Amino acid sequence: MSVQAQALFIGLMSGTSLDGVDGVLADFSEPAHPSSVLASASRPFPTALRAELLALNTPGGNELHRAALAANALVRIYAEVVADLLAHSQLQPTQVTAIGAHGQTVRHRPQEFDSTGYTLQLNQPALLAELCGIDVVGDFRSRDVAAGGQGAPLVPPFHRAVFGHPSHARAVLNIGGISNITLLPGAQTSTDAPLIGFDCGPGNALMDTWCQLHTGAAFDDRGHWGATGVIHAGLLAALQNDAFFTKPPPKSTGRDLFHMPWLRQRLQGSEGITAQDVQATLTELTAWACVRALQWAPQTCDMLVVCGGGAHNDALMQRLQAAMGASPVCSSAALGVAPTDVEALAFAWLAQQTVLRKKSSLPSVTGAQGARILGAIYPA
Repeated sequence: MSVQAQALFIGLMSGTSLDGVDGVLADFSEPAHPSSVLASASRPFPTALRAELLALNTPGGNELHRAALAANALVRIYAEVVADLLAHSQLQPTQVTAIGAHGQTVRHRPQEFDSTGYTLQLNQPALLAELCGIDVVGDFRSRDVAAGGQGAPLVPPFHRAVFGHPSHARAVLNIGGISNITLLPGAQTSTDAPLIGFDCGPGNALMDTWCQLHTGAAFDDRGHWGATGVIHAGLLAALQNDAFFTKPPPKSTGRDLFHMPWLRQRLQGSEGITAQDVQATLTELTAWACVRALQWAPQTCDMLVVCGGGAHNDALMQRLQAAMGASPVCSSAALGVAPTDVEALAFAWLAQQTVLRKKSSLPSVTGAQGARILGAIYPA
């Protein structure tokens, strides 16, 4: 296979927001510019599948059977996105080296219970390889967990490759269902230089669920509904009081912690608060948690680069800018990558690292005993 052919990878991502699947076809033939997206595509989750995936985040009856069928359904949507990408780019499956398919996280409990814990992403890479006729790389997180790490976040080395600057310190903030941040130092002397990256706390997950409960909409479009509310100081303080926010990195989280019961418990005693006030307060909580994470940066942050669905929430972006003061907050689009493409592109990049047998985990980020080759390959 030619060098050019080896450079074409597809990345697929369905995140904690549970809104659907994002996919990109990437050309990594120029290592100095690893962000070349040839095509992008997305598919929403059918209502029933979204409800089932959300339900599988908590214990329930007949879980193994339901999870297996949900994984099959998820992969069929993955295959549709792959078909869209190939059709848009007029490529054949044989021209793509591999698909990086993250899967859908339904439980994330690293280092718990038996000291190793687990992370569980619903996926069926073998079925995806069968449907697409392309090698598939899946199961990215479990090797890092086996090595004593958090298994998340995995995207910081990709953030460094795409958004790093030789002299400006930047932070890359991904706001999906959960928010995570990568702190990029301004003086990068080596691609092996230690990075700091970790989960900040809730991103869109609580805001989306609250909005759906009270408006019927899947999310708060541009944050306009929440912007009609007022930040409730007492509720905000109760939310900020969770121990996760004071825990030093490495750390990761998910819907296992930040879910509706967590919110409702803290809502008790909040008299006279409207649904819009709660949404405004959740928006402020997300912004606060993300900017608070900058305390772990080795240098003052010159720019906050935002990706993920949260980059489209105007109210949230305004709160981030207010908290950042003079340091600019911008969408990743300003640096050449659409916000909703970043995570899918990251897993295309991680798939390439797996195919090349390169270690792509960072102990400085996940706390693992050492760097590891991530992912398992399912040949077509």
